[in-house]
Amino acid sequence: MDVVSDADGEAAEAVDDVFLTQGAVGEDTSIQRFVIEPGAEVPDHDHHHEQIGVITEGAITFVVDGEEVVVEAGDTYVVPGGEPHAARNDGDEAVVGYDIFSPPRANPDWQD
Repeated sequence: MDVVSDADGEAAEAVDDVFLTQGAVGEDTSIQRFVIEPGAEVPDHDHHHEQIGVITEGAITFVVDGEEVVVEAGDTYVVPGGEPHAARNDGDEAVVGYDIFSPPRANPDWQD
C-alpha cells in the first residue's frame, strides 16, 4: 500500500493562482489535490482521463459546452474523458478539492 500525504507533495502552479499537488498513483486511477485562489481560472481544456472530484472548501464554477455549473463544498462531480471544460473561482475564498483520474494521470503536463 502506498500513502502520499498532502504535506509531502510539492504544489505546482499549473496556471496563475491554480496549485496542483500529485497524490497517490495506482494502476487504474490517480488523485491530485487542487487549490484555486479567488479570481483564478483554469482555461478550457480536455484530456482522455475520466475526472471525478469533490470540493472540500469553497465553490467553483465549471463551464462545459457553454453551460455554467456551480459546485460547492461537499459536492462531487464527474467530467467524462474528452469533454472540454474550464473552471473559475468567483468567490472570495480559495477553492480546495481533489480530482481522481482514470486511467491514472501519473505525469501530468502541469508538473513540467
